[in-house]
Amino acid sequence: MSSSEPCLPGSCPSPGAELVAVDAHAGGEPGRVIVGGVTDVPGATMFDKMAHLATYHDDFRQLMLREPRGYPAANCNLLLPPADPAAAAGFVIMEQAEYPPMSGSNTMCVATVLVEMGMVEVQEPLTRFSLDTPAGLVQVEVEVRDGKARRVTFENVPSFAMQLGAHVEVPGLGTVTVDLAYGGMTYVLADATALGLGLSPDEGRDIVRIGECIKAAAREQVPQAHPHRPEVVGPTIACLTGPPRGPGADQRNAVVVSTGVLDWSRPATWTGALDRSPCGTATCARMAVLHARGELPLGQPFRNQGILGTVFTGRLVAETQVAGRSAVVPTISGTAWVTGHARYVLDPEDPFPAGFTVGDIWGGNAHQPGGK
Repeated sequence: MSSSEPCLPGSCPSPGAELVAVDAHAGGEPGRVIVGGVTDVPGATMFDKMAHLATYHDDFRQLMLREPRGYPAANCNLLLPPADPAAAAGFVIMEQAEYPPMSGSNTMCVATVLVEMGMVEVQEPLTRFSLDTPAGLVQVEVEVRDGKARRVTFENVPSFAMQLGAHVEVPGLGTVTVDLAYGGMTYVLADATALGLGLSPDEGRDIVRIGECIKAAAREQVPQAHPHRPEVVGPTIACLTGPPRGPGADQRNAVVVSTGVLDWSRPATWTGALDRSPCGTATCARMAVLHARGELPLGQPFRNQGILGTVFTGRLVAETQVAGRSAVVPTISGTAWVTGHARYVLDPEDPFPAGFTVGDIWGGNAHQPGGK
């Protein structure tokens, strides 16, 4: 195994390559950041680079997110040279079931790693730079003290309500009223209280089951596509909302992330994991829904509490339009923490070059070794 051979464009990952990573979490949600070992990926835009990885090198995502290097709730971010010259860096987000165009917690992890690893020019008390994401350019501001990133605020891509008050028929639940919205990912949102949930950690298994069932029903009955990116279809992620627990928050939510590529015709495969953070893109989607209903004005802080009690603070800073429909420009603030540094390799004799999943922790979505 080499300690210096990088993955080259069109041949990543390759046996013998060494991947340099910094592990972090934002509000409890893990976000591994690959900072070395991949020179670049073909593509004129970061969306193109994401599509290239998904089409030709999905084994890279599987290698990082499945066992023995990953686990069901893991996320990974691949740092790349930006396609947009205005950006300090670019990155592609990888999750268990998809390559989301945008992620708030992962953006916080990436920004924190860039600052604390000295990969951008750092100024105290505020360091500002842009990041190139598959969803578009995002502006980032990091509060820095003594070289440490204390808080990350970023201006997300425009968010908007897609459909409000839709009714979907969910097996075992009956008729459920949902909202569909885009916050960097396409969400189906439902009221947790109406579903008998208080959004506490001990309800995790029920939240995941209900969220996956609602998402499957919404995909079938009220499918959505981004107006500028028709290939971005959904909903791919579910958000259940409810009242906050204790002071310091305006809402509590639980976001259900699928843990594999689902077979929508087989309910036994609808398994997922909870986002451990309040979820930045879910916060943006929720704010877009509230604004569309006239319940959240511009400039008002929106403190969103996750399943662990951690809080991301959102704010709508402008109104805009996306393909002729009303949209808002949100900002999200939160904190990420570095948890470790690692070097990952792929031994050419490793029998699991794309990792594996087993049904004990991956549920009905377990795959054959290699993740195929």
